[in-house]
Amino acid sequence: MKAITKLVKTLPKIDSAEMSLNERLVAVDRVAKVVKGGKRLAFRALVVVGDGQGHVGAGLDTAREVPEAIRKAGVAARKSLIKVPMKGGSIPHEVLAKYEAAKILLKPAAPGTGILAAGGVRAVIESAGIKDILTKSLGSSNQINVVRATLMALASLRQPEEALALRKGDGATTPPAEAVNG
Repeated sequence: MKAITKLVKTLPKIDSAEMSLNERLVAVDRVAKVVKGGKRLAFRALVVVGDGQGHVGAGLDTAREVPEAIRKAGVAARKSLIKVPMKGGSIPHEVLAKYEAAKILLKPAAPGTGILAAGGVRAVIESAGIKDILTKSLGSSNQINVVRATLMALASLRQPEEALALRKGDGATTPPAEAVNG
């Protein structure tokens, strides 16, 4: 299986105003910028938001104080919402995605399996509302890249009906979200 490295289809913008989204803090890091007079300390927050009904997004932002960094990351996450196609409580098919050096493998699971994931992957999966899934994180364990790879994998999923329509030559659907090497 070849890893998805870039999304081909453009994702529609989702309005988060009428949704009740749950925020989940994945990571807070202290970062420093070296300037002439010394170091300027700030905090970087990684936040995942989702409604548990198939909408999920992630945001990363920096501020001089932790609460402000979390708030800004939450706003960024609301702007990057995607719709995740689901089949029952799982995903429709297996997918492997790569972002920078982080690779994420997502496999559908039988009902009752639960979420076999940890860290940033679990935060994204739970926020999306997926109940049964098997995951494996390969390569880098960098939280930011792992979350982005997971979102890329979820964004590239397609329903079986959509894939069949594409194979039959029906031009009414969007092009496939297959990997483009570059």
